[in-house]
Amino acid sequence: MTSDSLSADLKRLEEIVRQLESDDPDLDRSLALFEEGVARLRAARERLIEAETRIQKVLKDTGGEIRLGELES
Repeated sequence: MTSDSLSADLKRLEEIVRQLESDDPDLDRSLALFEEGVARLRAARERLIEAETRIQKVLKDTGGEIRLGELES
């Protein structure tokens, strides 16, 4: 399962939760939604882990210091 972004995965997860909380008794549909939700949750988790790794690398490369300055116009 590939999606465009973390926000797309999170939005779809919200939709899946709403659908699973509905009164639809269709077990097969519920299982399919659950499986999709787990796959999207894993994809989102991977993106967050990758982002954390990149942040740690940047901080390591800069000696752990974060410098804030004015943005150039």
